[in-house]
Amino acid sequence: MINYWACIGISGLVFATILYFVALRVQVMALVDVVWSAWLGVGALAYFCMSSDWGLKHIMVLVVILFWSLRLSLYLLVNRVLAGHEDPRYAYLSNYWGAASKRNFLFLFHAQIVLVLVFLLPVTTAMGQGTMAWAISDTLAVCVALVSLIGESIADRQLARFRVAPENQGAVCQSGLWNYSRHPNYFFEWLHWWSYVLFAWGHPQWAVSLIGPLVMYLFLNYITGVPYAERSSIRSRGDAYRVYQQTTNTFFPWKPRALKT
Repeated sequence: MINYWACIGISGLVFATILYFVALRVQVMALVDVVWSAWLGVGALAYFCMSSDWGLKHIMVLVVILFWSLRLSLYLLVNRVLAGHEDPRYAYLSNYWGAASKRNFLFLFHAQIVLVLVFLLPVTTAMGQGTMAWAISDTLAVCVALVSLIGESIADRQLARFRVAPENQGAVCQSGLWNYSRHPNYFFEWLHWWSYVLFAWGHPQWAVSLIGPLVMYLFLNYITGVPYAERSSIRSRGDAYRVYQQTTNTFFPWKPRALKT
């Protein structure tokens, strides 16, 4: 499979470069997230087609990753790129980098392909179990995938509805899932990667599948997700968001806490 990884990596860099110039054209750098979500689906489909033995588990892993890829890619395209709505994280980076922003964003687009290769490891490991008999762990994997995909879709929809209402301008979304976590969309994104751990159960290299949830948790909580989102929310919503931070869990959903006086 050395040729597979080289092919996905090189063609991915070409794809990322094309989308980078499109992003410059439409002035929406949030298109960088589409590189990640779309190319993961492409990489999984390519691995599936190159495999010699197909089984039910093999097919189900492909269905799960393709459904995830299509949902997230379409959501990003419709709600950010086509709507001309720049992600606050990238607007901040653009201002922070100043004259170096074009060069740095090109690097950021290309870095997505490195991440794609990393996250293809748990997916391809799960597919390596494709000819094995269906097990309880596989049923659990499908359940986790469904819960995560539905939960993330609901969280995205609830936030989108809240933001378009004129009376909510400058307010903090605390309805639905956002009443139990400040980042329920991130939580369900993280949960999704546990489905491949369950699909890969019994594989000689099963531990490789843990890369998905472990690296995703690291990125969401400490690098690209929560830190930028929290700083942006404090800048735009001020004390209202600081109160939200005191009463609501950052990541894992739980009942709200009473405000300390």
